[in-house]
Amino acid sequence: MLQGITSEAFILGCSAIGAGLAMIAGIGPGIGQGNAAARGCEAVGRQPEAKGDITSTMLLGQAVAETTGIYGLVIAIILLFVRPLLTAYLELKQSGLL
Repeated sequence: MLQGITSEAFILGCSAIGAGLAMIAGIGPGIGQGNAAARGCEAVGRQPEAKGDITSTMLLGQAVAETTGIYGLVIAIILLFVRPLLTAYLELKQSGLL
């Protein structure tokens, strides 16, 4: 397939690319939280008496949005440091299935 690249190196490279793609998941929550904070400030400016309700609703929404970024970070850490793909490949190679 690829000349001069071992299967192990190819799998590690794919894991690194996958980790990078998983970290792209942090872009969406960042944009969404910025928009939520902006809309929360606008709402408090229009109705200062509802500040407590607006703030609590905004913070709850931001916490839910942040979970997407955290999941992406966890997947990236698993791909980089646990190396599940390489472990599975080496186990298959030792068992003679590859």
